This record gives sequence, C-alpha cells and structure tokens, in this order.
Amino acid sequence: MLEQLGASISKENKEAYARSSRWNGKIFHNASITTMDINIGTIPGLLKESLSGRKERDPKQNIPFIPFDSSKFQKDGSPKFVWYGHSVLLLQVGDQNLLIDPMLGPDASPIGPIRTKRYTENTLSVIDSLPEIDAVLLTYDHYDHLDLHSIQKLKSKIKTWFVALGMARHLIKWGVPEGDIKEFDWWEATTFEGLEITFTPSRHFSGRGPTDRAKSLWGGWVIIADNHKVYWSGDGGYDNHFKEVGDKFGEFDWGFIECGQYNRMWHAIHMYPEESVKAALDANVLQAIPVHWGAFTLANHHWTESPERFMAEAKKSGLSYWTPKIGEIITTSSETSEWWEEFK
Repeated sequence: MLEQLGASISKENKEAYARSSRWNGKIFHNASITTMDINIGTIPGLLKESLSGRKERDPKQNIPFIPFDSSKFQKDGSPKFVWYGHSVLLLQVGDQNLLIDPMLGPDASPIGPIRTKRYTENTLSVIDSLPEIDAVLLTYDHYDHLDLHSIQKLKSKIKTWFVALGMARHLIKWGVPEGDIKEFDWWEATTFEGLEITFTPSRHFSGRGPTDRAKSLWGGWVIIADNHKVYWSGDGGYDNHFKEVGDKFGEFDWGFIECGQYNRMWHAIHMYPEESVKAALDANVLQAIPVHWGAFTLANHHWTESPERFMAEAKKSGLSYWTPKIGEIITTSSETSEWWEEFK
C-alpha cells in the first residue's frame, strides 16, 4: 500500500524544480490565487454528504468496456481515439499512438479509509489488448490519474514518458528508467516523431500523501500533427489559461475538457459543466469531448449529471461535442449518444 505513495521529494529534486517560475522554493503554485473551502470545520459535513446516498449516485450496474478492435485502430493517417472513462485516453494522431493518464486500476483511493471503486471491473486487463504505445503523457500525480498497478503493467512496454515537472521521481521509484522520462514545465514543448507536444497550464494542485502537496506540477497537453490538433485540458478550475491556449495555438479539431467531480467546496480546482463548455470555447475547440467522469464517484453529484449539464450548455452555446461510449473507437466521422441511460 505504501508503495502507492510514490517517492518523496529530495534536495536534488528541489534544485531541479527551481528552473520553474511556478516553484517558490517549497511548492508549485497556480497562476491565480486558488483556495478551497475545506478545513477542520467543514470536513465532518463533507464526509457526511459524501457517504450519504452514495449508491444512488453510482450506476445501477457495472459499465462494460467495448472490447478493443485492433483492426479498426491501424496507423492509416486518420486520427482516432478511445476513451476509457475518467481521464484515460488512447489517442492516435500523426500515426503515433499516445496514452494519456492511463489510470486503469480498480480504486481511485487506494490508501484511503474510504475506497472509490471503479464502475468497470478488470480494467487493468485492457493494457494487454492495447496496440504498441509510442509515448505515455501524464498530467499530474493524483491517484485518479497516476496508478501504481497500471504503471507496473505498462513500464516494460513503454520507452517514452512525457510527464509534468516533478512526476519523474514516482516513476523512477516504480522501475521506469530515468532516461525514458522527460519532465515538462508549463509551455515547454518537444518534437516527437513528427508531433509537436506542449505542456499547458491548468488550475489545480498535486500530491499523493500528507507531506507532498504541490510538490509536483499539474497541467494539460497540446498535441499537433500535420493534419490534426488536439487539446487535453487536464484537471482544474476555470481561469484565463484556456483563452491563452486558444490564442497561442488557434483552432483545435478535438478538445478533451475536464467535466466532473466538482463541488462548491473545491470549485476553484474543478469546473462546473457550464464552465467546461466556456473553457472549450475559450480554447477554440471545434469538437469537444467531456472527460473526467464515467469511472469513479469522487464528488457528491450523480454520475451522469456532468455530461448532461455539459450537453445542455453546449447546445445553448453552439459548441459541437461527442459523448463516446467507454472503449468505443472514435474517428472524425463519429456520432454521439446518451449511452449512459441504460446504466442510470
């Protein structure tokens, strides 16, 4: 269990992080003042709210993944993706297979007294069916995005890891070769097999234990191929960075926007669905896909509330969107559906 915590920050780590303007010598910080209404006075009520009616907020039955069909995921020059619930994405663009935040473990609270079971069973086995992965991209180190068991299954298959500044220490402790990992500060970019990949800002925080809060960075990704541009927002509250991304990179063919696990007490670090739509519009996204839902109950809203509110706001705002089934292979000509109705 303790191995899930990852690695503690070292003196050498702190010296390396000093290259970042986001590092103040002790922790990483957001561009805007970011606070949460969680303290010793609000925690009892929050726990009661979280535990009450939890079964009613979850799906009425397990949600199966659509089995992966490798014949439909060939490198043929056509962009495509598979969303595996929450923030797990298999993306093919520029004929490169990228895996974003591959948390495929069964529990988003692996060391907590209150467990957060996944809506789908045996999801780690998905890793065995995936095609060859050219690179893994990691946004930050919370348990619902970085999972020890998933990394253990992936590490022998992956030679390139692109991660937020400060995350490498966890992967190295878990057996990923240091030379395979590249860390990114906000706005840092690299060229990879014909792709331009940039780490972008978000408004959030990091940490896996009581002593490492904000000891690594958090963010999103922009991935640009010759014929396709993708924005992955990463976790975080609404702020000016969405417009900055849109102004810097222009229109995105696809935008995967955080939408789910929000609460009035932590509104600064997780958007309401209406803000997710605004974020997509700010970032000049042509086709938006709401993510960060469909796998875990990490907040007090019903599990389908976030896509339903997102859809309603997108229709009012004229934003095109998809809500793919979990495990469905999506191409540029795919259609959306309200597939969750049968599981409500």
